[in-house]
Amino acid sequence: MALPVDEPATRPYRVTFVCTGNICRSPMAEWVFRKVVEDEGLDGLVEVDSSGTEGWHRGKPADHRTDAVLRAAGYETGHAARRFDATWFPSYDLVVALDSDHLRELRRRAPDDAGRAKVRLLREFDPDADDDLDVPDPYYDGPEAFEEVLTLIESAAPGLITHIRSHLTTAP
Repeated sequence: MALPVDEPATRPYRVTFVCTGNICRSPMAEWVFRKVVEDEGLDGLVEVDSSGTEGWHRGKPADHRTDAVLRAAGYETGHAARRFDATWFPSYDLVVALDSDHLRELRRRAPDDAGRAKVRLLREFDPDADDDLDVPDPYYDGPEAFEEVLTLIESAAPGLITHIRSHLTTAP
């Protein structure tokens, strides 16, 4: 007898990061968090990807400044932008918005209350975050803005991995 598709033992915990165009913040969060998952020994138990609320850059690589900041910090890169599709909600356990506009848009697109409950802001997981939980869009700024985004993402990563661990049925 096959287990239901949403049974935790049948598939990894799936998390996606979502920004606007899927070329700056969300791919950066994806690659940072992939490394966290690997470092925590959760490969195979947690899957990480990213997308955007808009499809302007579909199929394009991450912004060159995103890749430069990631490489300089020792992370891998490699990306093809895609637009988040509301039909994906059932396949994700957690949909992580990078700012409050994304949060509102994703919750608006969610098919039901269960989908809306999956959408959280990344900085909610940073215990040192102030009242502004948005990760700012660095696209129109210089390299220092991309470095700031990396710092904010890295600050939220420990709290996010703790949250995910608490939802795994079998975690090392």
